[in-house]
Amino acid sequence: MQHQATIQLLRDALSALQNGSSTVTALCQTWRAQTALPAALPPRFAEVAENFLGRLEAGSLFSEESCSFSQQDLLDNLHVWLDQAQLALSRAANT
Repeated sequence: MQHQATIQLLRDALSALQNGSSTVTALCQTWRAQTALPAALPPRFAEVAENFLGRLEAGSLFSEESCSFSQQDLLDNLHVWLDQAQLALSRAANT
């Protein structure tokens, strides 16, 4: 299914940032380019994802110590978001 491929793409983008082979900017661009996935989910999903991405971008402007947002916490939250999106899609497919 197309949405499963998108979820995997976003998981790969998160992993690339976490292993140092990508940037916050690249992650956010990749994430925001995937418009079909949020459109297939309840509206709240898009709001939550954008909140995390915005904080991730803001946090990238500062060193980890001077920023009130933990990059790792935000990335963990994006992983949870993907898990919840996958669950929501699965439930919708089974109804």
